[in-house]
Amino acid sequence: MQQYSTRTPTSTSRAVRLESFGGPEVLDVHEVPPPRAGAGQIRVRVTAAGLNPMDWFMTSDAETAARFGLSLPAGFGTDYAGVVDQIGDGTTGFTTGDRVYGGALSRAVADFVIVEAAGTIAVGGDAHHTPDGIDDRTAATLSIAGCTAAAALAVVDPGPGDTVLIGGAAGGVGVFAVQLARLAGARVIGTGSATSSDFLRSLGAEPVAYGDGLADRVRGLAPGGVTAAIDLHGTETAQAARELGVVDARITTIAAQIDGITPANGANAAPGALEEIARLVATKELRVPIAAHFPVEQIRAAVELQAGRHVHGKVVIDL
Repeated sequence: MQQYSTRTPTSTSRAVRLESFGGPEVLDVHEVPPPRAGAGQIRVRVTAAGLNPMDWFMTSDAETAARFGLSLPAGFGTDYAGVVDQIGDGTTGFTTGDRVYGGALSRAVADFVIVEAAGTIAVGGDAHHTPDGIDDRTAATLSIAGCTAAAALAVVDPGPGDTVLIGGAAGGVGVFAVQLARLAGARVIGTGSATSSDFLRSLGAEPVAYGDGLADRVRGLAPGGVTAAIDLHGTETAQAARELGVVDARITTIAAQIDGITPANGANAAPGALEEIARLVATKELRVPIAAHFPVEQIRAAVELQAGRHVHGKVVIDL
């Protein structure tokens, strides 16, 4: 399977570090001692790290960082893929050379990441075996966006006969949510900019422009009505769905709280949801568009692109 670097550091390794909280301008690549796997842990030689909005959101200021348990100096990025190259005492389920992917909260953009074999993304990190048929760049995009999309779909439970309105459908979570809803048999209408129309159609969604008048435009596309809605950006789509008569129980958000509406959180995705998404990717039933990939030395440019919120698909860092 494709690898993206032949660098094999021994006495030092690279990691993106923040000495202060802020925007992309505070991100730097540092030489650091390679970490070592302890009991119950594995060390992963990271080959690719996928970016998500949460990465730069939670490191944007000290107050937000504290809510996620982060302090300085801090790492950056959560989604990763790579190869197990060291196993700690008592660790089971992995062997050296295994290809793995997963999440390690705000420390994934590094040559090495230490992961608890029985951990979670937020506590100790987690690791899953990468199926054959998935390259490392793609595997590095699955955890956060895939789990978040799966959790959102679990709230609204789309199926044949449903028409689902998805706001922010061209973004990193949207590419999963649209395709999962379509695989469940639902019709999907996705909000986006004028430049995202062709991209949304390629995912299986019918595009509609966001902004004032959204509900009226959706009525024009779906005179028979909308039955469920997923808002992946803020509250506009959720409010439009209410205006269109969708009941609160079939509306969810991921980036805002609205009284009466159940929010979706990737941490609450059903057991096995991520593995099922990986299976769908491996069998080419679900595709993950990689909008751009950057060497780790260009971390600032990569984050600026991803944070602009106009990229279609995922942004990945190569290590």
